[in-house]
Amino acid sequence: MAGATLDRRALVAGILDRRGDAAVVAGLGSAAWDCHAAGDSPLNFYFWGAMGGAAMLGLGVALARSDRRVLVVTGDAEMLMGMGSLATIAAQAPSNLALLVLDNEAFGETGRQAGLTGKNTDIAAIARGAGIETAFTVGDEGGEGVSGTDVEALATTLAATLFEEDGPVLCVAKVALSAEPDSYPPRDGVLLRARFRAALAGD
Repeated sequence: MAGATLDRRALVAGILDRRGDAAVVAGLGSAAWDCHAAGDSPLNFYFWGAMGGAAMLGLGVALARSDRRVLVVTGDAEMLMGMGSLATIAAQAPSNLALLVLDNEAFGETGRQAGLTGKNTDIAAIARGAGIETAFTVGDEGGEGVSGTDVEALATTLAATLFEEDGPVLCVAKVALSAEPDSYPPRDGVLLRARFRAALAGD
């Protein structure tokens, strides 16, 4: 894992601190825990299971609510499970959709086995190949776009891109493989769906 030293939870917290009224779809596992730790919100939808579905749900929300920014926060393994979604996102080209892929190059939820992105797989390159023009990697020594270990400054820069630049946008953040304190959102799927829909409707 060359150069992957970014503090995952601090980066997510710094980005979400600048979200405004954006809707956030959090993929299962660490991405959901990090979004919850940054501050629970009715405008957060957390995945429990359904691995590979976060990007497609984010696309659906972005198409249904073109007036609202939508950010998908997910992990490298979850994104790999739903890789075909990148082609659909590119084809639909919602200008209000951004994706943040937290890449620790490991399968964190199943035992921290070495993942595919630490070998030959480049998610940002795959996204560009699918047709997402703004797709880049940060936090690794050989990455493209913004780099550096100052997480607060990086979060500020990334937030401007993820929340303000015309989408679709995809950022892969190379983060350290770490064990953060538990921060579990509600497990009640009916509750999560209902409050998310109400928040999007402005109820």
